[in-house]
Amino acid sequence: MINQAKLFIDLTRLKKPIGYMLLFWPCAWGLTLAYDFSKSLNNYFFYLLLFFLGAVLMRSAGCIVNDILDKEFDKKVFRTKDRPIASEKISIKIAFLYASILCLLALFVLLNFNQFTIFLALGSMPLAFTYPLMKRFTYWPQLFLGITFNYGLILGWTSIKGEMDIVPIIFYLGAIFWTLGYDTIYGYQDIKDDEIIGLKSTSIKFKGKEKKFLFICYALLLIMFLIGGYFMKLNNVYYLLIIIPFLHLFFYQMKNFKSKDPISCLKVFKSNNMFGLIIFLNILIVKNL
Repeated sequence: MINQAKLFIDLTRLKKPIGYMLLFWPCAWGLTLAYDFSKSLNNYFFYLLLFFLGAVLMRSAGCIVNDILDKEFDKKVFRTKDRPIASEKISIKIAFLYASILCLLALFVLLNFNQFTIFLALGSMPLAFTYPLMKRFTYWPQLFLGITFNYGLILGWTSIKGEMDIVPIIFYLGAIFWTLGYDTIYGYQDIKDDEIIGLKSTSIKFKGKEKKFLFICYALLLIMFLIGGYFMKLNNVYYLLIIIPFLHLFFYQMKNFKSKDPISCLKVFKSNNMFGLIIFLNILIVKNL
């Protein structure tokens, strides 16, 4: 039982919180942008907890589906060859069972939201489970990941407002460029193996021009967040505080990212958790001024 528990933790990457935190932060941004803090905070913290649980459950299920679909590829990549499914320590049948249970638990979490949010969330499921296939057909799997991973920003907004608006769409578009950037960095860890086995990614497409590509992604992210703040009519403090996380992107990440150094790639990639937190605190502070 202990061995199975360890395999389950490895399978779902629960020891690597960066995955579910990058899924959680856009949810927290959308929720915080929409919430009326003049009212009771009970619902805010309740929804924040629900989104966190949902992020952990769906990311865990997504990891399993990804490993099932990528079993043969993972065997050929040094970093992933020891994953439970690739190494056949867990059968595909058991893995499907685990994924089904996680999705069922995520559904129980989802049912706490309004009907419109439930409908939108269920509509995103095909995106979540087909993303791993994209690197077989396009050099833009990171774009599909961005569309999928940041969908929670819209759900965070609709969980409070119960309707769509231009504001969450603008922030959502910006967040997609964020993911395009950080997942391109992540992809450089495996670029040699990916090129050999014929997989595609923005890391390969922009090889040799990676920092220019990152600059463009992060610049578009900044523009979208500035426009979003304008449409949201946020306090001027927002525009001052927004400098902090973008200094992190344009100076720390751009300076320390070395595409030929996997350790550097992973370190810079993980630092996006700090970016997500700072943006969250920025919005939280400004909404409570």
